[in-house]
Amino acid sequence: MFVEDFLPSDCFANQSLLDSMPIITCSGKRNAKVAKELTDKGYCSTKSLYYYGVKLHALAFRRLDKIPFPEEIQITPASVNDLTVFKEAWSEKTNRNFFGDKIYNDLDFFSELEQKKNSIMMTPIKGIKGQCQEIKNRDKAANDLFSTAVSRVRQPIEAFFSWLIQKTDIQRASKVRSAKGLLIHIFGKIASAFINLIF
Repeated sequence: MFVEDFLPSDCFANQSLLDSMPIITCSGKRNAKVAKELTDKGYCSTKSLYYYGVKLHALAFRRLDKIPFPEEIQITPASVNDLTVFKEAWSEKTNRNFFGDKIYNDLDFFSELEQKKNSIMMTPIKGIKGQCQEIKNRDKAANDLFSTAVSRVRQPIEAFFSWLIQKTDIQRASKVRSAKGLLIHIFGKIASAFINLIF
């Protein structure tokens, strides 16, 4: 997106935060009737909510004590996995430290990414199925410390989404009546928020 042209000088160009948020056309037991070519059913774990709609995926440059500055935004149907979006859209970026949540745990993929692109994905430690309790207990303190550090670094991406929702109410798209209307809803609200962010 064009926002890269307005990159603030306080951005860490080698550190990116990433996450997604739902944009909801309907939820609960209601069935989707609009924009079916763009939307499908997904689950938002932070809201414990099944919904119809899309996901807004953001990749943003880290800044100290400020909300991150968006580098790229992707819109997908609600069911699309965040890791899939990363692999398809952002895995070619070089010399980058990414900070994500546990959904981005894929040791084989990110080991290869580090070798080929010198890019690293940092996520909270995910428990290993079948690991013996003795090893879990031994590693717990270090894993908890690392996970807390990563979560603190990536927390501002959640603040970015909260800011976007507060400024535009982008998350609620229940009044949209067509695919074109949904796109206007999303990109119109993003544009208005980013104009405020840039200027």
